[in-house]
Amino acid sequence: MVDEKIYWMGWQYLLPGSAKRIWSLVERFGSPRVAWMASGEALVARGGFEPRGAAHLVRRRSELDLQEELARLQEQNINYITFEDSDYPQLLRVIFDPPPGLFVRGTLPPHGGQAVAVVGSRRPTPYGVAVAEKLGEELARAGVTVVSGMARGIDSAAHRGALAAGGRTVAVLGCGVDVVYPRENKRLMGDIIETGAVISEFPPGSPPEAWHFPVRNRIISGLCRATVVVEAAEKSGALITADLALDQGRDVMAVPGPVTSPQSRGPNQLIKQGARLVEGVADVLEELGITCLFPGKHLQSPVMPRLTTEEETVYGMLSGDPVPVDIIIENTGLAAQQVLSALMFLEVKGLVRQFPGRLYARRERPARF
Repeated sequence: MVDEKIYWMGWQYLLPGSAKRIWSLVERFGSPRVAWMASGEALVARGGFEPRGAAHLVRRRSELDLQEELARLQEQNINYITFEDSDYPQLLRVIFDPPPGLFVRGTLPPHGGQAVAVVGSRRPTPYGVAVAEKLGEELARAGVTVVSGMARGIDSAAHRGALAAGGRTVAVLGCGVDVVYPRENKRLMGDIIETGAVISEFPPGSPPEAWHFPVRNRIISGLCRATVVVEAAEKSGALITADLALDQGRDVMAVPGPVTSPQSRGPNQLIKQGARLVEGVADVLEELGITCLFPGKHLQSPVMPRLTTEEETVYGMLSGDPVPVDIIIENTGLAAQQVLSALMFLEVKGLVRQFPGRLYARRERPARF
């Protein structure tokens, strides 16, 4: 497993931010190790590269000492987890083209916890900053992990709010986890690492290039059950994150703002299109199926959480007796990926319990969030 891990890592060094290409290589060659060992000719014939591109990869590959790079990560207290590791975030597994691996500083939230993304403008109004900080703080007090991008403005405010509540927050970077961007967030970054995590799919040392940020946005939304947009212009990274959340089947919510403010046009437009209007944290918690707020404690939902059609189908055929996943797929008539995704969300919502051997059963009552 360690051997495979370094080859996953190696491909992320060679093809940073190119998850789709890496997954295609692994599928064509059978494993990251076999793909890594392939000749330039094989990379052209089976890997789909142009001859010049394949030669460039082979040359760069020969310059990388993967064991040395792994040791350097350990020296920097950077953990590297792959899609195959048990601590890889469950919600992230089911998005399109998930990162093959994540570089992590700090500690990722445990499986089964709730997470909400709070995103918005880098040039917020005082109103937007106040709202983002308040949302971050109250979500954290409710036991929800606050996820954002550590950018200036709304992102930083949401992180600060979660930290002020003594809660957990995760920052997803568009650069290496050893790169402080923006520079004024050096202290904020250190505080996030102490109680949560700073993560990236880009290798350490990667600069914050413009194209990295749309790529990282799918991870922000992919880690969460819902994305809340606080302030955003009509064309902005926050709206890209909202679109990605919708593509991933996640909830999108927005905080309304003054019609005279350019920074409110993005969230106001989302609300027109059907996004849940957020006036306070209670709206977010209700959308997640959490209807009571007890500050500083995890919450229990007294009602059945809202389910998708696939989740209702899967939940409807389960009982208190464990059933193999193959039987669930057969009896529901759904595709295997649909069933696995539904089971994962039902488990997150506290309605289903997984047993060894990929067996699933209903819980007697919803678990605590």
